[in-house]
Amino acid sequence: MRSEEHVGWERDFPVRYLLVREDIDGGEGEGVLWGRCAEVEGLFMDPPPLPREVLTLRGCPRESLLVRAVADSAEPVRLLGDGMLSIEPADPSTGGPSRFWDLEDAAVLTQWPTPGDPGRVDIVVGAGVREDDYWGGKRLPSSPQFDLWFPSIRGDGPSGGCRSIGGLFTPRPQRPTQPVHLIGCEPAAPLLALLRHPLPREGDPITLYRLDRHGRTMAGYHLDLDTVEARPSVLGGALIDVTITDPGDDRPSLAARPVWEIWSDGVPTLPNQWAQFDAEGRSEWLDLTRVGPYGRQGLSGGTYHLDGQHATDRTGLLLALGEALLGPGANYGRDLDDVEDCLCGGPSVVPPFTLVWHHADIARHALAGHVLHHCGGRSYFEETVNILREKGVTVVLQDG
Repeated sequence: MRSEEHVGWERDFPVRYLLVREDIDGGEGEGVLWGRCAEVEGLFMDPPPLPREVLTLRGCPRESLLVRAVADSAEPVRLLGDGMLSIEPADPSTGGPSRFWDLEDAAVLTQWPTPGDPGRVDIVVGAGVREDDYWGGKRLPSSPQFDLWFPSIRGDGPSGGCRSIGGLFTPRPQRPTQPVHLIGCEPAAPLLALLRHPLPREGDPITLYRLDRHGRTMAGYHLDLDTVEARPSVLGGALIDVTITDPGDDRPSLAARPVWEIWSDGVPTLPNQWAQFDAEGRSEWLDLTRVGPYGRQGLSGGTYHLDGQHATDRTGLLLALGEALLGPGANYGRDLDDVEDCLCGGPSVVPPFTLVWHHADIARHALAGHVLHHCGGRSYFEETVNILREKGVTVVLQDG
């Protein structure tokens, strides 16, 4: 299904959203139109912070990156940031259940040698804890393996593990839901059928797509249509307003709203429009970008200029790199692992080429504290330059 085919309708306001049931067995972009809407209210939402909890990571191997960063480093890491916990079978051949948790804003409270085992360390952390009910099961494997993932320590694999976790298996209250209102909705037959029989329909993955003024899809978010209400629309005519009382938590943040306003006019054509936003807004901007065109033969050679005036955080660095190589509205990776993949082939710019990094001192100073322990203690800036040069890019750093 092409979104551009559903943009036009004979009204004084544009179609900004499509409601689509994805065809799981079909190819990319295939699906069934359930409706199109003029606006959506309540979509942007910052979820309330998770209640803080205390977890004890018992028996972490001393040689793991986590322990080396937290306990064995000359400058121990205390703020781990967001991470993930997985509990999977120690023997994958058993095919036992797996369970997953998100750890929000984790911070190290204290640590000590594991009693009776000097080769291991117990680490106490404070964090918001949320179990991923979608991917995980409810049972534990008979021989569980506990793995912890913190991108602040390592971005491409587990940071460490432990033998058990104290405080993890406790009841957690359900957080209240916030409704989403589809304003000025022209329902298609499947949505009309659902409104006539408002019962939960298993197996209907519904996606709400945001369109720009050209009909190009900007972003998509999944909605649960278990509970819906409809009424004549405030916009009049034959349109309806639909309230989804429990749509789920797949929402763009409040920081996305001003970013979407810029992108609603089409893919940006001017550089550095993202620079006005804070870290969260820049992350939302990066979510809307697209990796450059793929092909068997990438474009190599030439000189590209990176404007480093606004590369004051990790996302800003990635956005500046993407704009330098592919232009506004594009990206050259969402993290350093992606950048390395892009440099190995695919996008329209591959080594060898020259990158002149103007105002390199800004990123060097701003990211000096962003140390990557799995990269020999290099900063994020240093590792970015290291990856570029290792893959054959001539990097010219110009300060000031």
